[in-house]
Amino acid sequence: MNKNSQLYAIISYLTWIGFLIALVSRDKSDNLVWRHLNQALVINIISSVGSFVVRFGGMFTLAGGLLNLAAFVFFILGIIRAIQMSEEPLPIIGEIILIN
Repeated sequence: MNKNSQLYAIISYLTWIGFLIALVSRDKSDNLVWRHLNQALVINIISSVGSFVVRFGGMFTLAGGLLNLAAFVFFILGIIRAIQMSEEPLPIIGEIILIN
């Protein structure tokens, strides 16, 4: 862990732009930031799919709203764990690995 680990872990959750900033700026060997980047990527994908379904889903609008609600809950949990500098994975999505 370096002195900016907590900052990059928090930034990774702040939209796609924050995710990209943290991805590019992080220390590649920092496991804390890596874990939060993975979780933030999953949350951003869930939120994007939810927003797409709400906008174009017709009768599936409720499902899109539930996806967005789930993404928001995971976002709050992720931010809290990033502030605490916890490497504990989030429930359900914490073990999904999308980036190395």
